[in-house]
Amino acid sequence: MDNLAQFGMIGLAVMGKNLALNVADHGYSVAVWNLERDHMLKAVAGTTLRPNDSLKDLVSALERPRKIMMMIKAGKPVDSVLEQLVPLLEPGDIVIEGGNSLYQDTQRREATLAQKQLNFFGVGVSGGEEGARHGPSLMPGGNAEAYKQIQPILEAIAAKTEAGACVTHVGPDGAGHFVKMVHNGIEYADMQCIAEAYHVLREILAADPPELARIFERWNQGPLESFLIEITAKIFAKKDPEGSGFLVEQVLDQAGQKGTGRWTAQVALELGIAVPSIVASIDARVLSAIREQRVRASALLEGPHGQTVVEDRAKLIRDVHDALLASKICAYAQGMALIAGGSAANNWGINLEEMARIWKGGCIIRARFLESIRAAYRADPKLVNLLLDPKISGQLAQVQDAWRKVIALAVERGIPVPVMSASVAYYDSYRSAKLPQNLTQAQRDAFGAHTYERVDRPSAGPIHTDWLV
Repeated sequence: MDNLAQFGMIGLAVMGKNLALNVADHGYSVAVWNLERDHMLKAVAGTTLRPNDSLKDLVSALERPRKIMMMIKAGKPVDSVLEQLVPLLEPGDIVIEGGNSLYQDTQRREATLAQKQLNFFGVGVSGGEEGARHGPSLMPGGNAEAYKQIQPILEAIAAKTEAGACVTHVGPDGAGHFVKMVHNGIEYADMQCIAEAYHVLREILAADPPELARIFERWNQGPLESFLIEITAKIFAKKDPEGSGFLVEQVLDQAGQKGTGRWTAQVALELGIAVPSIVASIDARVLSAIREQRVRASALLEGPHGQTVVEDRAKLIRDVHDALLASKICAYAQGMALIAGGSAANNWGINLEEMARIWKGGCIIRARFLESIRAAYRADPKLVNLLLDPKISGQLAQVQDAWRKVIALAVERGIPVPVMSASVAYYDSYRSAKLPQNLTQAQRDAFGAHTYERVDRPSAGPIHTDWLV
C-alpha cells in the first residue's frame, strides 16, 4: 500500500495526542487509533494525524517494521489492548508502552512478545502534557538492537539540552520503567522538601505569597535552580481569580498520588536499599489525605507553646535554602542508589551518568544539581553513593549547620519537616562507623535465636547466646 505512515499511536488523551503531534512536527507521518471514535476525530481535527477505525486498520496503515506507541492507562488496559494488537503484528514489529507501568509488568510483556519475535519497549515519559508536546525526557527499556529502529524518532521528539537529546537506551526489558519509577520517587521527595521549606517560612516568618514568590525566584538563580523551584515561584504569585488573595491559599491541603512513589518505596524495601526521604514524602501525602482527622486532632493534641523570636530574617531564609538543598541532595542520592541496586539485581547495566544527563531537560526533576551528579559518575562510574563524591560531600559539609538548625527550629515550633528530618538522619546514619543495631541484633537473638556475629571474631560466623538466663 502506498503512503503508509511511519509511526502509530494508540490512545489520544492529552499525553497520547501531544506525543503524536510532537512526532508529526518532526516530519514523521502518524496514524492513530482511540477507543472512543468521536474523541479521536475531535483530537485529529486540523492536524496531520491520520485516524483509523480499528486496531486492524491502524496496523494496516503502518510501514514495516511497524512502530506503535501506546499511551493508555497502566495496568489491565495495557494487557487488554495487547491481546487484541499482538495477533495483528508480524515478526520484527515494535510496540512502545509509554504509561507509568510497573516495571515487572513490562518485563513480563517484553518476554511474552519476544517469544513471538516482536519487540516491546517500556518507555518512561516525563514532563507532563507540555513536555509531551514540545520535548519530554524519555527512558526507553527494551532490546538494544531493536532500539536502533526507534532511536531517531525518540531523539527527535525528546527535550534538548547542551548535553544532547534527553533520551538514551536505558537497558533491557523493564529498565526504562524502573528508572521512571525512581524518577517519580525522587520527584515526591523533592516536592515535599519544597513544601516543608514553604511551611517553615510561612509559620515562623509569616511570609506571605508575594514574599515567597520573590524568595523562590531568587533561589532559582542559584544552586537550587530547577523546574520545581521555578513553578513554585509562579504558583505563589498567582492571584485568586475568585477572590482578593492568592490562589495557593485556597488550595485544600490534601495531596494525591498515582502509585509510582509507593512502588519506589516497596521495591527499595525488597532490594534492601534505604530511601527514607522518599518514604517520608509518601507518608506526608498519606497524612495530608486524612484531613478530617487532622482538623479534629488539631483541637485536641497539644503542641509547643510560646513564640520563637527570629532576630535575623534574612539569615533564616538562607538557612532554609541550605536545608532544602541538603535534603534534595540526599533524596537524589537515595534514588541513584536504588537505580544502581535495581540495575545490579536485574543485570541491566544502567549508566547512572546517562540517567542524570537525560533528566537535565524535559522532566519534572530537571535541575542544575543534575550536572553535579553527572560529574560525580563521570569521575567514578562505580561510585556506590553520591554522598561519597568529594564535591557533593563538601557541599553538604558547607550547609549542614544550617540544615540542622532549620530542622531543630521546626521541631521546636511543632512544624512537621518529615523529608528534611529523614534526610539528615540518612546522612548521619550513612556517615556513622558504628550504629546502635548491635543492640537490635542482640534483642533478636535474645527473643528469637536469630544469632549475631562478634566484632572481634567476625570469621567465627553466626553465634547464639542465651541472654535471658
